[in-house]
Amino acid sequence: MNVFRGILGLSAGLLLSAPAMAQSPMKDIDMEQVVVTATRTPKLLKDAPLVTRIITRDDIRKSDASHVGELLQSELPGIEFSFSMNQQTALNMSGFDGGSVLFLIDGERIAGETLDNVDYSRLNLNDVERIEIVKGAASALYGSNAVGGVVNIITRTDKEKWNVEANARYGSHNEQRYGGAVSFNAGKVYSRTNVQYTDIDSYDLPADGDYSRIYGNRTWDFKERLIYTANDHLKFTARAGYFFRERDAQAIAKERYRDFSGGVKGNYVFGRHDAELAYTFDQYDKSDYNLFTEKDIRDYSNVQHTLRALYNFRIGKKYTLTTGGDFMRDYLLSYQFAENGSKSQYTADIFAQFDWNPIEKINVIAGVRYDWLSEAHLHHLSSKAGIMYKTGNCSLRGSYAGGFRAPTLKEMFMNFDMANLFMIYGNPDLKAESSHNFSLSAEYLRSGWNVAVTGFCNLVDNRISTAWDNSLNGMRYVNTSALRISGAEMYVSMKLNCGVGARLSYAYTHEHAKAGEPMISPTRPHTATLRAEYGKKWKNYSFDLILNGRWLSAVEADEYTSLTSYTQTVRRKYPAYTLWKLTLSQDIRKGIRVTLAVDNLFNYVPSYYYYNSPATTGTTFYAGVSLDIDRFF
Repeated sequence: MNVFRGILGLSAGLLLSAPAMAQSPMKDIDMEQVVVTATRTPKLLKDAPLVTRIITRDDIRKSDASHVGELLQSELPGIEFSFSMNQQTALNMSGFDGGSVLFLIDGERIAGETLDNVDYSRLNLNDVERIEIVKGAASALYGSNAVGGVVNIITRTDKEKWNVEANARYGSHNEQRYGGAVSFNAGKVYSRTNVQYTDIDSYDLPADGDYSRIYGNRTWDFKERLIYTANDHLKFTARAGYFFRERDAQAIAKERYRDFSGGVKGNYVFGRHDAELAYTFDQYDKSDYNLFTEKDIRDYSNVQHTLRALYNFRIGKKYTLTTGGDFMRDYLLSYQFAENGSKSQYTADIFAQFDWNPIEKINVIAGVRYDWLSEAHLHHLSSKAGIMYKTGNCSLRGSYAGGFRAPTLKEMFMNFDMANLFMIYGNPDLKAESSHNFSLSAEYLRSGWNVAVTGFCNLVDNRISTAWDNSLNGMRYVNTSALRISGAEMYVSMKLNCGVGARLSYAYTHEHAKAGEPMISPTRPHTATLRAEYGKKWKNYSFDLILNGRWLSAVEADEYTSLTSYTQTVRRKYPAYTLWKLTLSQDIRKGIRVTLAVDNLFNYVPSYYYYNSPATTGTTFYAGVSLDIDRFF
């Protein structure tokens, strides 16, 4: 920690000795940001007819988050990342779990899952331009899994002729992160290569709980993106990636996770119309490396091949028709199948969306999608409709959207011995999980102020879960009874010319299930996030001081009390908690940025570690430095 103390001293000295100058004005809320997730056609954020939240590159830099879960929790209310069995990460977003929230990278699906959640550690924040979040059903555009929302991670494309970056971070529990990127624009060719390595030790927790030790892990992440612009009309994009993660969950073995991904996409623009044709490949594997035999045995592999076509037809300034379709082969080899077998499924879809601006103040959007899945013997029709009306500085939005989640190969064909305690069986007769989402919102924007209020209601039917089956003497995947999720969200942000900014977000979520059914994974009814910041700039030095806080209310849940009888539960109360993080981010001359952070500022430590308690041991410290080497010249 001597390095940390040295950086802290240097930063404090620069802060105290820098000559005072006029404070730099802060930009208004950037509603001119272009978004694509809500409609699949580029729109300014202020013109999007569906409520869309944006986490910008500047937000990511200021948050100093170590992973995407920390970032989403600090920026948005109603989102909680917690632990499930074997400390696997699980998501709850406004009442929907990870299997019902679709994560995309540049609009492409991610292969592989653990307990219905993708591997969130694959999502490298150092290579992200922005993150677009649409809460509520979005299956009319994105198909299965978009029941509760879509999180689309848009990667960076640099505009400079060349760019070289390097970064490092060190923190408590020997947490280390090193990365870098190289990009160049050479006429018609653009390339960006990104590399990142992370490492953190295992550490023990200071109190009793459902778990007592946090597993250490290390990751490698390589990404390459290549763009060739043939002419003003035609552009090709190719990408490739490799990801490796090793986890110290066992004394005699290391759990290993690998991903190989790639793809190529062509865009053709003619007049006011454009077309896109794309192919993507994603293979996510799991294996166990035995330290004594030195054998690395793969027991899981999910491989997806996807072909997509998209066409935007624009008529004047009032009408846009978007049509497209996807075809995917989904292959799964799993230790959870009988005799470590494998299954395959083919899916196909077609969709259309009509975007209409009858007058300047009104935007109407409507869409429909038809999906077919081979092994599930499933046909599903999804639809959506939305309208936005602008008056003065106010925007009013209303929407309906249908969502669905098809049963996965695992849920249909699982045959897994759960530690010799009981079996978990799949169910090939599962119905698709579906939802009907209704939303109303009002937004006010003026002179650095942004205020938005949203109310929503989700009617969910045939939710896919597991239940005890006496005839099988084990667990089996089933469709549960209807569930209603409703609530409201409030968002207020301001930025002043004096360098002061603040943002407050609050979410209320209410789940209403059938009487008598246990609530095993309930949603915390009240959550809030707060960010207050102050920035100032001199000739060769600037700083941003950011305070981030998040509060999650208490919630009651039912826990099973027997490993052989899944009708016996006990009601537990998971306590409320609040966490604060203070970050000082400094630009020292050209291209040098130093970041210092104190996480869990008020030293919160749970009295008992439940799976949805924060895995904190108290106050922790971080220090990081990043270099934009091209700016040196």
